[in-house]
Amino acid sequence: MIDYEAVFHAMPTAVALFTTDLVYLDANDAYWSTSGRTRSQVIGRYVFDVFPDNPDDPEASGTRNLAASLRRVAATGQRDAMALQRYDVESSDRPGVWEERYWSPVNVPVFAPDGTVALLLHRVEEVTEVIRARGGADRTQVLEADLYTRARELQEVNEALRLAHAREREVALQLQEAMLPAPSPLGHHRAAVRYRPAVASLNVCGDWYDIVDRPGGDRTVVAVGDVVGHGLRAAGVMGQLRSALSAASLVADGPAQALEVLGRYARSVDAAATATAAAVFIDWAGCSLTYSSAGHLPPVLWHPDGTVTYLDQATDPPLGVRPEHSARPEARAGFTEGCVLVLYTDGLVERRYEDIDTGLARLADSIARHGAADPERLADALLTDLIPPAGLTDDTALVVVRL
Repeated sequence: MIDYEAVFHAMPTAVALFTTDLVYLDANDAYWSTSGRTRSQVIGRYVFDVFPDNPDDPEASGTRNLAASLRRVAATGQRDAMALQRYDVESSDRPGVWEERYWSPVNVPVFAPDGTVALLLHRVEEVTEVIRARGGADRTQVLEADLYTRARELQEVNEALRLAHAREREVALQLQEAMLPAPSPLGHHRAAVRYRPAVASLNVCGDWYDIVDRPGGDRTVVAVGDVVGHGLRAAGVMGQLRSALSAASLVADGPAQALEVLGRYARSVDAAATATAAAVFIDWAGCSLTYSSAGHLPPVLWHPDGTVTYLDQATDPPLGVRPEHSARPEARAGFTEGCVLVLYTDGLVERRYEDIDTGLARLADSIARHGAADPERLADALLTDLIPPAGLTDDTALVVVRL
């Protein structure tokens, strides 16, 4: 059996392990040698309390750049190779004396069994001797100085791009919120809706929900959908598809026909192909649900006896992927007063490195435990149970209707 702790400490490259709050958990022998610190000086402490910026350098940016990288890895679960950094270190045996140091860091997520980011692995190579001037302005030194300058420029460009993405994300979220209003009253029936964006700038603003009362008041249409993509473009496509399905649902014979119309429309909208959607027509008088899915995860029905069933008998490919028109399937299920219908998008149940059936089982368990609650409380309980500690990696829409 491999002793991974021994492997960790024997690695020739300096490696440290942080919590997602940026507190030292461990480091290998090469790290202690490179950093000039001991375990007792470091373990259990916040990384930037141990290695602050040089107070005598007003342009020092090492802590800011490293913190941004580590937090980005924690939020996205993606590896981040940083540009070359100047990050001065206070001498361990001469307090107040700062040594000019250059580093090449890479930060990597360590995942928990549920797919969330549990720890952060920080690997760093010191390249001070490569960068430092050695007494003459020869060609090698010029190239080394140019390398560092280009690395700093790249870091600044990356930061500008991240700020631009953050601004686009904020605008897209505002647009998303404007196009996903609160549901209108459903007579004596109660409903709750939720939209939660992903914690990172990616994978936001493609999910949507809708609740539409058909003329006559005897039927209500509930739908959710998911557009591939993110940002303003996804929000725009989402708005088009939501509006199109809402209009089609007012005149269609059932959910299959409404999704057929939406599928044809999706073929004429850029970036709408492969979007998914699920629609349920609620017949209040007949106590029945007619449903159809275009590549979407199945709606869930909670019964007052505590049982949970998936409405999974009418699933078809996503929107706009068929070259020829073909009728979509639909199925029917009965309900009794007090049942709860739940529609959702995949961000609620999908986790990295986990089979989707595990997420669906987790959803069913949460609904079974909280199904008797008011729809607003049930919606909040589902989000509490199912959103991982590190936050969502994909945006999520949720609809809960008490039948």
